[in-house]
Amino acid sequence: MAINLQKGQKVDLTKGNPGLTKVIIGLGWDVNKYDGGKEFDLDAAAFMLNAEGKVTDDKNFVFYNNPKSPDGSVTHTGDNRSGVGDGDDEQIKVDLAAVTSSIAKISFGITIHEAKERNQNFGQVSNAYVRVLNEASGEELIRYDLGEDFSVETAVVVGELYRNNAEWKFNAIGSGYQNGLAGLCKDFGLEV
Repeated sequence: MAINLQKGQKVDLTKGNPGLTKVIIGLGWDVNKYDGGKEFDLDAAAFMLNAEGKVTDDKNFVFYNNPKSPDGSVTHTGDNRSGVGDGDDEQIKVDLAAVTSSIAKISFGITIHEAKERNQNFGQVSNAYVRVLNEASGEELIRYDLGEDFSVETAVVVGELYRNNAEWKFNAIGSGYQNGLAGLCKDFGLEV
C-alpha cells in the first residue's frame, strides 16, 4: 500500500523497505481542455545535488538530452511529448546503491517546454503527480499528488530523494517556478 504524501511531508524510503536499492520515479500529468489549442510538452528532469544543493557537473543534470548520469545511477527512460494516456508520462530510474557518495540529494522537476512562447503554465495542467516504485516488484511505495495549487508557474520541483546517514528518504516539495527550466537550473547552480 503506497504512502500518500502532502506537500512538505518527508518519509523514509529504504529503512522501511529493507533491501530496496532500485526505484522508479514516475511522473504524470494531464492537460486541461481549455489549453489554447497549442500542444503541451512537459518534461521530467533529475538534478543530482551536493550537500550545498548544487549540481557540480552538467552531466549530473539528467533529462531527455542527457539520459544517464556519469555514475550510471540515474536514467531518464525517454521523452513523452504529449502526456496522453493513463499511467506515468515519464520515468526516471534510480539505483540508490550506485549513487556517488558526493551526491546528497536528487531533486525531480517537471517543466513545460517552450512555456513562454506557447503562453502555457501549470494552471492549464491537472492531475500532476510523482510516485516512487520498487523497480523489482513494480509496487508503488510513495505517491504525491500535486493538486491544483499552481497558476502562472512553468516549472515545478515535485520532490526529492535525499540521504540521511545510510538511508534514503523522500520529501514532497511541490515548489513552483515562473521562469521555467532556466529558473530551476539557475537555482541548482547550472548555466543555461
